[in-house]
Amino acid sequence: MLHIDEELNRLREKLLEMWDLVDHQLNSGREAVMNADHELADRIIKLERKVNNYDIKIDRMCENFLALYTPVAVDLRAVLALLKINTNLERIGDTAESMAHFVKKLDRPFTPELVELTNMMVMYDQALAMFRDCRVALVQDDPKLAKEVIKLDKALNKIYRKSDRVITKYLQANSDQIPEALAIFSIIKKLERAGDQVTNMAEEIIFYREAKVVKHKRKKKKKDD
Repeated sequence: MLHIDEELNRLREKLLEMWDLVDHQLNSGREAVMNADHELADRIIKLERKVNNYDIKIDRMCENFLALYTPVAVDLRAVLALLKINTNLERIGDTAESMAHFVKKLDRPFTPELVELTNMMVMYDQALAMFRDCRVALVQDDPKLAKEVIKLDKALNKIYRKSDRVITKYLQANSDQIPEALAIFSIIKKLERAGDQVTNMAEEIIFYREAKVVKHKRKKKKKDD
């Protein structure tokens, strides 16, 4: 049992290192998006290789853990949750990299009016808050906080659903800004996807701590809404 606990702690520590690296990508991405900072965007893109290396390392650690210890009950749920969280972290890193590529295509910062109308930066801050709260939920083994993180995703979805109408209306009066508007819509779409990935991680924390699968319940509720 002691060895299992030690190995699980090593896994969590490695995952949290990766989490902090992806947090750095996202946080830097916010600044890059705001300022059309090409140098910062380049650094975010280069970091993705390091994120991918963590992904591979953690996958192998989880596979070795399963092979060596054949865990059951809470230990099995813990390693399965960490494995799935690892996958979603890597995808969020991909999302940050994709947004950095959009930034590299900009020749100037976004028009403040369009940023405000679309709530792009409000959405970015909400996604960052979700990401960080989810980390706290994992560190503290807190399924209640994980459930609160899932609720926050509704705000991101709301901004995303409204964005196409807002942008279409804006372009009717500003047809010369189509490339900029499309870039903003693309970033909003990426942020919505990041929110889904954070939600997936929060669901794994709930699964690990409470042995409850909430994923399919959430999907059913979305359809009913």
